[in-house]
Amino acid sequence: MSETPAPDQAEPTQTYEQAREELADVVRRLEAGGLTLEESLALWERGEQLAEMCQHWLDRARERLAAATPADGD
Repeated sequence: MSETPAPDQAEPTQTYEQAREELADVVRRLEAGGLTLEESLALWERGEQLAEMCQHWLDRARERLAAATPADGD
């Protein structure tokens, strides 16, 4: 029986650029106002997911760069 990875361990379902673009849209919509409390909360939660996704992509990129770059002093 296989376990489903925790959300923070799962691979992102969007590219970095897609997640960043959607996150920017979420921020614009929240800043524009005029939403109900429930709509605002749902957008905030989506924004948090997208921010985590972007951070995951950036962390992976940093790891790949570190692996490809020789350590100082070698």
